[in-house]
Amino acid sequence: MWSRYQLGKTVLKTETPITLLQSEKAQVEVDSNALAVQIEFGGQKKGYVFHGRGKFILDTIIETDEGAIGKPIEREINEPFLMLSENKEIEQHIIVADRENLESMGYQSNQEFLVKAEELLHKFAGKGLLGRNCYCCCGSGFIFAFPNKTGKLDVLIANGPRLVFKSTDKVFIANNDKVVLKTPHETVVSNNRKSVVIKKKRF
Repeated sequence: MWSRYQLGKTVLKTETPITLLQSEKAQVEVDSNALAVQIEFGGQKKGYVFHGRGKFILDTIIETDEGAIGKPIEREINEPFLMLSENKEIEQHIIVADRENLESMGYQSNQEFLVKAEELLHKFAGKGLLGRNCYCCCGSGFIFAFPNKTGKLDVLIANGPRLVFKSTDKVFIANNDKVVLKTPHETVVSNNRKSVVIKKKRF
C-alpha cells in the first residue's frame, strides 16, 4: 500500500506560520518560509513533507497518588518532518517556493529537496504504518513523523481525543481520561484519575 504514496513535483513554502495540530495534549507548529512538498495517494492530497523551523509540544504528565509522573515534551523542529492529514486549510497558507527559499534551507535545487523528502517518506513507510488503517484515512486525523537524534523516527498519531506517541524510549497513549505511559523505568495506566504504577526492576 505504501508504494502508492507519492510526492508531488512542485516545491512549496509556507507563506505564514501554521498550527498544523492543536489539541488538549499536543501541538505542532511550522514557521513561515518552511519548504513543503505534497504527499499524494491515488491522485489525492494526503499530507506534506516540511522542512523549516517549527515546534512540537506534547503533555505526557499523568497525575497519580504518588504525584505527577512523566515530563512534557517541548522540541524545536529543524529537520524535515512528515505530516499525513486531509486538512485542506493548509493549502491557503502555502505558495510556490523560489530559489532563495531553497538556498535558505541549504538546498541548491528543487530535486535536492525532493530527494530528501523521498528518503523520509520511505523511512516512514518502512515502519509499516502506511500498510494499516491509518487515522489520516478517516479524514479528520493526523500522523506526524519526526526524525530524532538516533536517526530513527518519533511518530505521533492524533484523531480527536485519541492520541498515540511512540519514540525510542517512550510510548504515550491517551483517549479522554484513559492514559498509558510506558518508559524504560515504569509503566503508568490511568483511567478516570485512578492509576496503577508498575516500576521496572533495575539490575
